[in-house]
Amino acid sequence: MTTMWGFTRVKSIVRCGILMIGTVLTFQDATSRINAQSLTSPSYTAAQASQGRPVYALHCASCHGAHLDDGEFAPPLKGAEFRQRWGPQSAENLFSYMSTRMPPARPALADEMYVQLLAYMLQENGQEPGSRELPADPGALKSMGLMLAATRPGVSGGLVAGVVIPPPPVRLNPLSKIRPVTDGMLNDPPDGEWLTWRRTPDGLGFSPLKQINKRNVSELRIAWAWSLPPGPNENTPLFHDGVLFVHSFGDKLQAIDAVTGDLLWQYSRRLPKGVAPSFKRGLSIYGEHLYVATSDAHVVALDVKTGNVVWDTVVGDPDVGLLMTGGTLVAQGKVMAATKGRAPGGNYIVGLDAATGREVWRFHTIARPDAPGGDSWNGLPLEKRNGASVWVPGTYDPVLKLAFFGPAQTYDTGPLRNLAGEGVTNDALYTDSTVGLDPDSGKLVWYFQHQPNDQWDLDWAFERQIINLPVNGISKRVVVTGGKQTIFDVLDARTGKYEFSIDLGLQNVVTSIDPKTGAKIINRRLIPGDGKTKMICPHISGGRAWPPTSYDPTTRILYIPLVEACMDLRPVEPGERGVLSTGVRHQLRPPPDSDGKYGRLQAINLETRKTVWVERQRATQTTGTLATAGGLVFAGSVDRVFRAYDAATGRKLWKARLNDVPSSAPITYLANGKQYVAVVVGNGGNQATSYDPLVPEIQNPPDGGAAIWVFELPTKSETSAKDQP
Repeated sequence: MTTMWGFTRVKSIVRCGILMIGTVLTFQDATSRINAQSLTSPSYTAAQASQGRPVYALHCASCHGAHLDDGEFAPPLKGAEFRQRWGPQSAENLFSYMSTRMPPARPALADEMYVQLLAYMLQENGQEPGSRELPADPGALKSMGLMLAATRPGVSGGLVAGVVIPPPPVRLNPLSKIRPVTDGMLNDPPDGEWLTWRRTPDGLGFSPLKQINKRNVSELRIAWAWSLPPGPNENTPLFHDGVLFVHSFGDKLQAIDAVTGDLLWQYSRRLPKGVAPSFKRGLSIYGEHLYVATSDAHVVALDVKTGNVVWDTVVGDPDVGLLMTGGTLVAQGKVMAATKGRAPGGNYIVGLDAATGREVWRFHTIARPDAPGGDSWNGLPLEKRNGASVWVPGTYDPVLKLAFFGPAQTYDTGPLRNLAGEGVTNDALYTDSTVGLDPDSGKLVWYFQHQPNDQWDLDWAFERQIINLPVNGISKRVVVTGGKQTIFDVLDARTGKYEFSIDLGLQNVVTSIDPKTGAKIINRRLIPGDGKTKMICPHISGGRAWPPTSYDPTTRILYIPLVEACMDLRPVEPGERGVLSTGVRHQLRPPPDSDGKYGRLQAINLETRKTVWVERQRATQTTGTLATAGGLVFAGSVDRVFRAYDAATGRKLWKARLNDVPSSAPITYLANGKQYVAVVVGNGGNQATSYDPLVPEIQNPPDGGAAIWVFELPTKSETSAKDQP
């Protein structure tokens, strides 16, 4: 027997005769609670439960566990999660599900055996036996409610069995009117929508909404908040037609009414034994599906209205060190997702058919030995090459029909330090590069390597923004991206040709940049591996890291969250390998002559290549930025403060103290004609926690408190009443 949760059965890895898929709690379940008020309590005999025990042991225990809640491959059949899903429903619903779907890939059992199983499950969930047997007739079972939510052994309280209570108020479900998301909507979303990681596929992170603006932002207040599974929550929610979709730590995806904060449905993935949950930074919506990367390296398509699984495709293998933290990108009917990790031979990006989940193409982010760029790994065989992880979502240019990704560095720099001989280089393609791919075929159209042979883990793995920008008086479509060194490169989006760079001055490795090729000239005395300690700026976690920038196309200003910090690369003792790169470890330090202010927001005009303003503070920045047409920039920091800044001057206009560290990217959306601002909190990611020793006075909740916070302006009537004497 396997998962009893009302989802669609799909193609996946089959273990123990069951499908490794998640669980779904839906708005329809809440509706069934209302209907369940008129149901009578079930009756079963102790003999039926006793007969059900060996049936369970033979057909169900191998997947659900000997005790119903300790299975490796299937959800629990007793406890709070089970009661929440099935407790309000009729006994016929559970009986029908069991008798039509369980056990999978095996002969169906007799109806009497299913009733015995049901009786045994009722007993294990605290329902007391009675004198009447549970009938095997589905018609008779329809009138019986499971009543599990209110039935626990030895506990008083709960609703009297069979009592009828007045129905609760009717709640409107925004999912009932949610529209399929089209290519046109993805490429040019309505102003109030947030349909991709950075709202638009070009990665700008800019909203044209302006109800909330510089004049009224000081009145911003909490609209509602919702607790999320505890842990490092770095996900950016999506918003569509009144619904927020939030992917949280522990592989749970929730659909939430964006106005009221009410739960509409929840998908929970049950991970295989030994696979730890990992955070995710983005998800995708297209057509009637949501596309979710999982901690066991699958991509799952969920029905937008119900959370039911539509298809489930294996992308990587966590047993060999491959994870998926970036999320997904949808374009041209393909779902693109990438792996990260230390697997021999490196990582890859896949293109899946959005309708079926079938893998259409695979692009390896480490050049294969017999392919172009294959001779750039210093003669290393493929199994000795690793890294080139992709750990933020890609972006897409609907004009050029190209998708852009940023593979990171290698994890083993020792074999790349010195050239082994003629005919090879040690550039290590495609690490620290921008790659432009055709979404239909996965073919590499062009690449640009920002930093060959990265020996410091100062990778270029972050968002690629596609911008129309005057370059030397000529309007060009360019790709803009910055690495941990806080150098930003600007490339021709069509060809990858280098245009120019902007160095924010927070690094000491690159001494100059060739104005024609973009080649970085490095201070070779700072290359680790000679047995000496090197002071490197910035720190391994980045002067800027994965928290994304935002760009206002009307002012051509880029808003960048930064951290001012450095590190020592210290040689390890003989026989130790090191954790940063072969032979060294990293230790945090303030920059030389630091004044104790580490958090930095910087606004740069990309047309003039000049800084517009810099706002510095002691607390390090931990979120991406959100720029809006209301003249605002939103960002959060490690002291749990979420702020609004004047986009033109950097002046602080508003702040709110949150319950935990915001370590995500804020969004804004329009629901029922009203603008809201939302941010996810949940401490624990590397970028958020790396700098704690620099600010020991900042103490955050040791037990965490992940949540999504949503802010709004007061209504006009509330404002008018406030002004009355």
